[in-house]
Amino acid sequence: MPTVGVAVAIPEPWATRLQDYRLSIGDETAAKIPTHVTLVPPTEHADPVVLGAHLAGVARRHQPFTLHLRGTGTFRPVSPVVFVGVVQGISNCERLASDVRSGPLQQELEFPYHPHVTIAHHLPDDVLDRAFSELADFDCQFRVREFHLYVHTDDVGWQVTDSYPLGE
Repeated sequence: MPTVGVAVAIPEPWATRLQDYRLSIGDETAAKIPTHVTLVPPTEHADPVVLGAHLAGVARRHQPFTLHLRGTGTFRPVSPVVFVGVVQGISNCERLASDVRSGPLQQELEFPYHPHVTIAHHLPDDVLDRAFSELADFDCQFRVREFHLYVHTDDVGWQVTDSYPLGE
């Protein structure tokens, strides 16, 4: 069964900037993970027709919104993650994620949903501290007009297979 995920892609030039930063501090997993805000974490799903119909229906029920990313945060000590925070569009992401995680993608989350963009994961504490400090002034805004279905393969990593325009 394929492993899928659903996310909002971060547009350029910020996607490359954040991915390059993540690679530069030694987070090699970033080479196979496009920069994103997760809506559905990695999960197995076998039926692409059912999944596509569900995601298209969810997308039609939500309107485009502004996403503002600013500053850094961390999930430590619970999880060794440093992230760029969402400061506008939080409730939009929460509603969208909740709707996407219904029907065929219904699942219990390991942690409460908190929209963010990971910039460092499973690295030594001093590197996590550095990431927290070095990207503390990060700031960007953009319109979210769609979300994406990603499929994971071991050789390539996460790749977009479908896009779902909001409000259409």
